[in-house]
Amino acid sequence: MGGPTRQLSRERVLRAAIGIADAHGLGALTMRSLAAELNTKPMSLYHYISNKDELLDALVDGVFAEIDLPVVGGDWRTEVRRRSVSARTVLARHPWALALVETRTSPGPATLRHHDAMLGVLRAGGFSLEMTAHAYAIVDAYVYGFVLQEASLPFDSADTANAVADSIMDGFPAGDHPHLVEFATQHVQQPGYHFGAQFEFGLDLILDALAARREGLAGC
Repeated sequence: MGGPTRQLSRERVLRAAIGIADAHGLGALTMRSLAAELNTKPMSLYHYISNKDELLDALVDGVFAEIDLPVVGGDWRTEVRRRSVSARTVLARHPWALALVETRTSPGPATLRHHDAMLGVLRAGGFSLEMTAHAYAIVDAYVYGFVLQEASLPFDSADTANAVADSIMDGFPAGDHPHLVEFATQHVQQPGYHFGAQFEFGLDLILDALAARREGLAGC
């Protein structure tokens, strides 16, 4: 029977690396920890990954491969919305990825395919090159910012949101902050509240604004 090294593949190495980053954060991912996860020696990994930089580039490419590709030629709003919802889901699943997606300088095939599809959808949807640049930047700033904000919240459920709201309100005399009390008691602490529900509302506002600007420019 062959040893662990013979059972390795680039795909298996990358899956293990993503698993470590998901479970323990990017700081825990080293060639040594990756080798330990795969029950092999660090030197064996260099048959599949040349160095840490190549590993990080491959991880980013793997994340982009998970995001739904917009379909060029489809309705631009539908495709951008579907892609943005998918991007938020994928980035929330891999919270370490947000710090990497805009920092790597050697994009892989999935990353390039993703960006090309987004640009193609906007161009086919009637956006000028300038408006395409604006639209892509604004949409991604919103998606990435929302993911970062959501990950930073001190609660992950309605129950913990209620507990945090109670704790905040207990810290100041009643009547000092009436609007905060109103917001906490009549909105945050109501059944069904979830911060993540704000995402699609905000996304639709951005798409509405882009659609209106696109129509306005088309009428000039």
